[in-house]
Amino acid sequence: MRSSRMNTAPFTQLQVFLAVARLRSFSGAARELGVSTAAVSQSVRQLEEQLRVVLLTRTTRSVALTDTGRRLVEEAGPAVGQALTALREVSAQPGESVGRVRLTVLTAAVPYVIAPVVPTFRARHPRVELEVVVEDRFVDIVAEGYDAGVRLSDAIERDMVQVRLTDAFRFVVVGSPAYLARHGTPQRPEDLLRHECITFRSQTTGALYPWELERGRRNWRVPVRGGVISNDLHLPATLAEAGVGLAYAFEPAVAEPLRTGRLVRVLEAYAPIVPGFFLYYPSRAQRSAPLRLFVEAARELAMKAV
Repeated sequence: MRSSRMNTAPFTQLQVFLAVARLRSFSGAARELGVSTAAVSQSVRQLEEQLRVVLLTRTTRSVALTDTGRRLVEEAGPAVGQALTALREVSAQPGESVGRVRLTVLTAAVPYVIAPVVPTFRARHPRVELEVVVEDRFVDIVAEGYDAGVRLSDAIERDMVQVRLTDAFRFVVVGSPAYLARHGTPQRPEDLLRHECITFRSQTTGALYPWELERGRRNWRVPVRGGVISNDLHLPATLAEAGVGLAYAFEPAVAEPLRTGRLVRVLEAYAPIVPGFFLYYPSRAQRSAPLRLFVEAARELAMKAV
């Protein structure tokens, strides 16, 4: 059938025809495509034979489109141009990586894992697109289409490959000097129940997060309460600095207000130590080349002592 033959017109021959039509020259198309004029003429002739139509009229001095040729240029030209552009964009030079890495990252990890890594990674691999989704809920990276995630180790499923990115650090209870002067300083974890605590609501479960403390082999999960609840990890420390109440904070994130005295640690002997931030993904067998490059850069550049 004629329609089936039309559908099988070779892409290369169509590309040659479009070059001749645009330049109105067989020799010009040959120079642009890096082939001989005879090869260009043969490609156009083969395309016309397969389609059973005349696309170009030729004289010794000029080349012109027939009505059928003009219609093919109008309808196929933009699509072929888009296809060639797409092929150029996804093709890689020797030693170059092309692709995309999609990450889900805990808010607290951004300054220590993402900010130090992305500028150098992009400079090294400009054709790898990096999408960073910052969120504090539990994420199923396989079901939601992520290549990898960055979380604390206790939030990572056991069947994931884990790559350490930072050293261990502490979570601490902090308050402003003004708040502590008004309300006193808690001495034991149970004392927190009598204090105004700025609480955090989990985006995954919707429950208020109990403050986790430890000393020796003993652990506490204190169901603190207060007049302010947030799902943002940074807001409680900011409000604590303003004297609103006590906050439970990732210690490196409050290093500066602690250094200047705007915040004070309390219950420091009970501050729990967590292993640090880890990058994780389903398996080494499924790891793409762009993700492998990001893992290498993250291990090299992420902060090792937070």
